[in-house]
Amino acid sequence: MMKDDESRLLEEAAEWRLISLLFECPAADWSENVRSLAVEVRDEELKKAAEFAQTQASEGLYHSVFGPGGPAPAREISYRDWVQPGYLLSELGTFYEAFSYRPALLEPPDHIAVETGFVAYLRLKEAFARESENGEAAEITAKAARSFVDEHLAKMTERITKTIAESDIDYLIHASAALFRRVGSDKDAKVRQTLPVLADPDEMVECVTG
Repeated sequence: MMKDDESRLLEEAAEWRLISLLFECPAADWSENVRSLAVEVRDEELKKAAEFAQTQASEGLYHSVFGPGGPAPAREISYRDWVQPGYLLSELGTFYEAFSYRPALLEPPDHIAVETGFVAYLRLKEAFARESENGEAAEITAKAARSFVDEHLAKMTERITKTIAESDIDYLIHASAALFRRVGSDKDAKVRQTLPVLADPDEMVECVTG
């Protein structure tokens, strides 16, 4: 019989996978996959997102929101102008490689659908580790998931959620709200916003040297 912890993790994995799917570009059997996965979750917000997606989602709408020039870029690098793209992609690659994550989605590693899919994958790995009574592996995986959410998804989730909330795209409004509820605000945002801006080079030297 499956323990409560494993059942909870499998449910979380399904929720994260549905979030990931909702942030993918609708194509082929996407609608059917969303409908099928929605049956497996209890989160009412995600169920609403999946229901609205059946009539609202389209490739054109998706690209108008998340594509180049759209109001809500889907890539983390778009929200991190203080980080070099190469460094960010390398960091993500290290995360994915460490846990043998091979996303089938043909999007960049920092795409929101890829990143949320990774969290779903980690939830599954943690569930398997606990079922196998491998406590060490389970803790490592749980810690990695928390770190990944804080260090990557939190950098873009709140801003995407606020932007989409101003639209009339119900399925994305519910999907992004469900994601933000799991991710929360960027803990580092206030630190960056309160850093002093010194226009005078002499003031900068004085600040550093004391």
